[in-house]
Amino acid sequence: MTPKRCDLADFLRRCRERLTPRDVGLVEGPRRRTPGLRREEVAVLAGMSADYYMRLEQARGPQPSVQVLAALTGALRLTEDERDHLYLLAGHRPPEGARAGEYLRPGLRYLLDRLDGVPVQVVSDLGDLLAQNDLALALFGCVCTIAEEDRNIVLSWFTDPGVRGHFAVEEHEEQARQLVADLRAATTRRGDDEASRSLVARLRAASPEFTALWDRHEVAVRRSHPYRLVHPDLGRIDLDCEVLATPAADQRLRIFTPPPGGTTVLDELRVLGPRHRHDTTRRTPGDHRRVGPRPPG
Repeated sequence: MTPKRCDLADFLRRCRERLTPRDVGLVEGPRRRTPGLRREEVAVLAGMSADYYMRLEQARGPQPSVQVLAALTGALRLTEDERDHLYLLAGHRPPEGARAGEYLRPGLRYLLDRLDGVPVQVVSDLGDLLAQNDLALALFGCVCTIAEEDRNIVLSWFTDPGVRGHFAVEEHEEQARQLVADLRAATTRRGDDEASRSLVARLRAASPEFTALWDRHEVAVRRSHPYRLVHPDLGRIDLDCEVLATPAADQRLRIFTPPPGGTTVLDELRVLGPRHRHDTTRRTPGDHRRVGPRPPG
């Protein structure tokens, strides 16, 4: 990414000028000729030389590092959106935002309930199925579940032979590659955290096929892609999957729509209803909508 030096300089100056010494815990001191903080004060707060900071505001000097940008974010009291803007102007990817984990915000839960005309799921970046509407349960109840023990789609694919029987045989190899490539991208974004390491270790121990694909180090985030499911009652169903990012980087909304001329399959799923279960002994009525608890704070 190429730095936008002039825009970066202007943004830093305007952020500096809107702050007062009192905002950052400094003494006002003598009468000031210019609004906001002085350049020297920002430099002290950010732990850098005044000359270096001055060159940034003058659109001169080298590209600032992410460490410098993190220091400026704190010194200038930037919001998360302003921080991301600062990083992009400096030619860097912004740091990943806070994760939602298993918690679905009320707005997302409301959307899940209102999108009742098409199958909809909420899936984590590691492949955990967190929630789905009734139509998705009617479609995928034979394949996946939100039960904590076996809700991970990647783990089910590589460890449960019955799962693959519900997908077109000619797509098994490509489906496996896509799942692993997407998981590789997610684990890197997460910085190889404990959840990522644990899942990958389980998969490597359980599946030589996964290990071989993982060692190829292919990376590809799954976005829009076709889905060809072999349903136990309706036979083969062709759908298109649109993957929408949520504000939290670790959750995705998956919306399944029929190709042109294929809308009758949705009517058949409505008639069928959400009665197909991966394992009915592990759920109670209404469990298909269950979401994780709200995190502390």
